[in-house]
Amino acid sequence: MDTKDLLYRFLFGGLAVVLSYVASVLLPWKIIGGIFAAFPAVMIVAVMMVGIKKGSKEAAKTANGSVYGMIGCFICVIAVLLMLKWTDLWLVSLLIGLVVWFFSSIFLVHLRENGVRK
Repeated sequence: MDTKDLLYRFLFGGLAVVLSYVASVLLPWKIIGGIFAAFPAVMIVAVMMVGIKKGSKEAAKTANGSVYGMIGCFICVIAVLLMLKWTDLWLVSLLIGLVVWFFSSIFLVHLRENGVRK
């Protein structure tokens, strides 16, 4: 990855995160803040950069791989909600949610690649 790619990722990804945050603060419906918090900024920038560099077929592979991470995000959200209710500690809940996200995503990739054996 060269400096130009890194700069594009930083600018586009950062801009998407900032716009999502601003929308969540300015809009009167607080549930919208949660919806914007789940905006897939990193995936969009990754697919865009791969598409620019390597074409649509490679970009499609990146988008396809993001499915596992996004399902992991759903599992992460559930874990964070449960941990917040159980511990009332937001930082601990977030850290546990991130660990759950990572390992659930890896597990899903493993299931997809190896299938469920009987």
